[in-house]
Amino acid sequence: MKTEDMVMISIDDHVVEPADIFEKHFPKSLMDQAPKLTAHPRNPRVQAWQFQGTVVGSSGLNAVVSWPKHEWGMDPTGYAEMRPAVYDMDMRVRDMDANGTLAATLFATFPGFAGTHLASLPDKKLSLAACRAFNDWVVGEVPDAHPGRFIPIGIIPFFDADESVAEVHRIAAMGCRSISIPETPYGVGEGFPDFKSGYWDPIFKACVEHNIVLSLHIGGGINLVKRPEGFDIDNMLMLTPLISTIAATDMMLSGAFKKFPDLKVAMSEGGVGWVAPWLDRLDRHIVNQSWTGTSFLPDGMSPTDVWRKNFLACYITEPSGLNNRHRLGIDTIAWECDYPHSDSTWPHSPEILKSELDAARCTDEEIDKITFANAARFFDWDPFAHTLREQATVGALRARATDVDISETSKEEYRRRYELANS
Repeated sequence: MKTEDMVMISIDDHVVEPADIFEKHFPKSLMDQAPKLTAHPRNPRVQAWQFQGTVVGSSGLNAVVSWPKHEWGMDPTGYAEMRPAVYDMDMRVRDMDANGTLAATLFATFPGFAGTHLASLPDKKLSLAACRAFNDWVVGEVPDAHPGRFIPIGIIPFFDADESVAEVHRIAAMGCRSISIPETPYGVGEGFPDFKSGYWDPIFKACVEHNIVLSLHIGGGINLVKRPEGFDIDNMLMLTPLISTIAATDMMLSGAFKKFPDLKVAMSEGGVGWVAPWLDRLDRHIVNQSWTGTSFLPDGMSPTDVWRKNFLACYITEPSGLNNRHRLGIDTIAWECDYPHSDSTWPHSPEILKSELDAARCTDEEIDKITFANAARFFDWDPFAHTLREQATVGALRARATDVDISETSKEEYRRRYELANS
């Protein structure tokens, strides 16, 4: 298979919410209390969302795509400094074309990847309204405007189990294929019930009913790890994917799969390298430590069986991890781009991915599974419902995006263009 013949679906991209999202989707009766853009207290030149007395902006690492690397960092940034495709979905589709990406999910920024920021605020009625407004945009408006380009992924008001179930049913009717939930709920804020507690059971039941995938994105559980005094950003960036091991163990040992054998879990941005030795340990544990009397898996199934049926490993670039693909099960691995974050491989994702697949001596069938087929099957989403396969390839998509500027561009240049366009 040639690079231009691949079909690519990213099951972990992100979005900075557009400035008008809440004007369009927040309840009119509550509009005076809706999230509003204001000057960021740390940098008045950029905007931040003000909601319930709290101001939250976008970290620079959430929007670095096409910036020179010396401009990357945790300092807040705003629309004027970002590549427009970070928040403008018409432009996003053009950037996806330029990268040969057929479709992607969109994880939230302001609400938190899994709605964790909204859950931390005091007025839960307003947080619920903001959750629904985001879903109306990301599950409703965006996929409707760009058929076949986005796999709808929503958030839930997980601070209220009943409202969460209601929201799952509501967005399922809109075509939602996944919800993002905290990877370690007990590590969020003051702590929420874990997956073993029974609190999540009604939510899991609703997801199984609609064949909706649970996406557990890295990052939310980093505070579980005690780090040294004066730790730096390198420490955090290295450790966050490893929290997926804790999250996956929590899910596996929770009894959720015994209660809900068809529950599906995507380990978003967790990578693949940790999975093989983790499965080795789990498979031995249930035999060697049988004295504990614990029964947490469906009858007759090993941890490896459950992994291969119920989990999807999501990775950006991990050459050595691909060498363990047969241990994981080739049907459990899917690629992601992570646009527009600092780990993203845009705009050279096809070349980087293909070189790693070739180095691991993947067959054409394995390449198809990793680049799109596994994600499409797992998320129950037809990649060719709106786009013929021959028009969905890297080569075909790039051919219609030859005018897209993918060159390195500074924040100040983006600001100049933004101010000119909005003058």
